[in-house]
Amino acid sequence: MSQGRKAEGQEGRRVVLVTGPSGAGRSTAIAALEDLGYETIDNLPLSLIPRLLDGPLMQPLALGIDVRNRDFSANALIEAIDRLTRAPDLQLEVLYLDATSDVLLRRYSETRRRHPLAPADAPQEGILQEIDILAPIKMRADVLIDTSAMTPHDLRAEVARWFDMGAIARLSLSLHSFSYKRGVPRGLDMMFDCRFLNNPHWEPALRPLNGQDAAVAAYVAADPRYAEFVGKLKELLLFLLPAHVEEGKSHLSVGFGCTGGQHRSVAVTEAMAKALAEAGWQVSKRHRELERRAQAMPGVKTGSDA
Repeated sequence: MSQGRKAEGQEGRRVVLVTGPSGAGRSTAIAALEDLGYETIDNLPLSLIPRLLDGPLMQPLALGIDVRNRDFSANALIEAIDRLTRAPDLQLEVLYLDATSDVLLRRYSETRRRHPLAPADAPQEGILQEIDILAPIKMRADVLIDTSAMTPHDLRAEVARWFDMGAIARLSLSLHSFSYKRGVPRGLDMMFDCRFLNNPHWEPALRPLNGQDAAVAAYVAADPRYAEFVGKLKELLLFLLPAHVEEGKSHLSVGFGCTGGQHRSVAVTEAMAKALAEAGWQVSKRHRELERRAQAMPGVKTGSDA
């Protein structure tokens, strides 16, 4: 994701865990990573990952993980992610391929495949079960790609945009909105509190909307402190990012929190993602609370790349 990271043996060997619901494009993504020069292994049992990484890695490694793995469980995968994140000689990234449930169902219908979690039932049963099982993993992803509207060619291009080691010259940024009531997301490098801004929650017409809606964004931006706050945030980040590149970081996570994680933090995250992308940085944005709501409403798409 960045040519500025430290050389092998200084920051660590690059390892990408590729996961997501069946039918979202994991196999295509793994093939794309192989074409980019990664050594790839699909469906490796989680218990064998430590043994694999004990040996020498001559090139970056991409591991495909899904519910078909022999010893798969969400808890076991989270534990593996935590363990690998702490390893000083590894540079771990989690790539999550996602798609809406209706798109996954259509893809299964077109191929007439059986879902691995419901081989004797309709694919819809397995799809919904798998989305529920993988929800905690999705929240831990460093890079999330929604393939709902993508062709295989589009997906390969998007994977290359994030992981082509020869083409990407800057670190990638993940901007996260969240609710303080639900706790701070794990893995943030920096965090900013947006609760001092005017709260659209108290406006009945704006309450059901979120910070991605123009009316909410305009309401938040009308706060007399907003422009200076966002301007100084942009100035600070643009000052710090080159220093992180020189330090060898390939990924940086920045969080923006508010009370409910629906209005102010989302609006600021959207504004900062747009500003930093326009400045030439590679940015993805995640809205944790909107994603939580979408889990109960299949087919609703939240979050995107900037």
